Order: sequence, then structure tokens, then C-alpha cells
Amino acid sequence: MMKQEEAVDVITLALMKDPCVKAVFLKGSMGRNEHDANSDVDLYCLVEEDDKEAFLKNRKAHVETYANLLFYDEIFIIAPQIIAVYDDMLHLDLFTVTDETIIEKDYFTILYDPDNRMSKYNQHLTLSHQEFINDVDDTAFFLFQYEKAKRRGNKVWSVQMLNNVMVHFARVLLHHYHPDRAQLGLKTLDSTLCEEQIEKVEMIFRHLTVDHYETAAELIRSWLKEEEKWIMEQIEDTGYTQGFLKRMI
Repeated sequence: MMKQEEAVDVITLALMKDPCVKAVFLKGSMGRNEHDANSDVDLYCLVEEDDKEAFLKNRKAHVETYANLLFYDEIFIIAPQIIAVYDDMLHLDLFTVTDETIIEKDYFTILYDPDNRMSKYNQHLTLSHQEFINDVDDTAFFLFQYEKAKRRGNKVWSVQMLNNVMVHFARVLLHHYHPDRAQLGLKTLDSTLCEEQIEKVEMIFRHLTVDHYETAAELIRSWLKEEEKWIMEQIEDTGYTQGFLKRMI
């Protein structure tokens, strides 16, 4: 048993004893059963809105049932979240969600759900039409920002802007070739795209340095040109996206 699986078992047992907890489930690579020895744990607790504050007071004790903590923090991005790193270097995130705040993206594995609360939620990794348009917009926008950085001679920021381009272009590519995994973006390209496409991605990132970023930009634009016809067919109903992308290519 991997330490990720051991941690999930131990912490879930503790959570099941908490009367505030209505369901426990995994997302991320463990939720998709794609995890390995280097995976993080994305653990979710479903609680009632009225019970949330009471649960938040106890959540640290639950994550401590697995092992000693090396690092601990509480943040809020999409939901109240614990970031925990244990002595064995396992990283676990515990999210607290309600029926009103749960986000229906990614696949999940249900660990505890006595009242079948999770049955109403959809599981998918596809992009909505608007999300796809947003990624096309951002691909073009960060190319625009790259051009400004390049003209200023700011090499470091030029590299960063091209990295941002690839974050969004990755989702555009996945929406075209593997829409069922598009939400995963950049992190899944090397295990999802075909060999020729993976080689293109690696070539771009090989040149994303302060010495060779202009070559990376040329490679990105060349690939965008190959995808241009298909992209334009998907965004015919947009006002500014088509013209902006054409200009940036």
C-alpha cells in the first residue's frame, strides 16, 4: 500500500466519526485512480453550511491522525483548504465543501457517503464552450503581453509570458484532440497527446529560456497556425476573439 492510500484510509476513518461530515471523496489523480508514489492527496469533505464552522475547528485534528506534520497552513481559494505536508513528505490538501460550493469538475472516488449525497453530481473533465473561448482569449492575450516584454528587452518576463501562453494553449489542444481530459491542461499533455505532439511540446519548452525564447515563440505560432482553422470554426459566435488571435499568430 502506498503512503497516499494509507493516509486516506486513516484520515477517512477519523472523518467518518465526525457528525458534521456528510460525505468524503477524493479528486485529482487519486480520484481518477491515476496516482503513483509521487501523487498528492486531494481529499474533500462535504458538510452542511450550518455545520461548516464547527467542522473547520476540528479539521486539523483529523489530518493529524495520519502522521506528524512538517508543514501546515489554512487557505481559501475555491473552498476552505488545509495544506499539510507530513514527515514522510506526503502532501495532502483537505477541502471543505457544501452543496452550494462544490465544483462539478474532475472525476471523484467516493470514500464515505451514507446518504448517497454525491449521486447528483456530474463527473467530467471537459471544457464548457465559454471556458474554451476563455483559453483561446488567454492564449492570444499572453502572446500580446510577450510581444511587449520582448520589445522592452525583458527576457525573464518574455519567458514567463510564453509559459502562460502554453498553460492555455494546452487546454485548447486537449479540447481538440482529447476533450474528455481538457480540464487537466498542461500536466497531462505528456500522457495524453500523440508522440508527435509531445515532441512539439517538449521542443517548445526546451527553448523557453532567456537565450532561446524567440524560437519558442516561433514554434508556438507555427502550431497555432496549424490549429487556426479548427479553432476559428469553434469560435464563430465570438465578437473579438477571432480577430485578436489572427493578429497574434
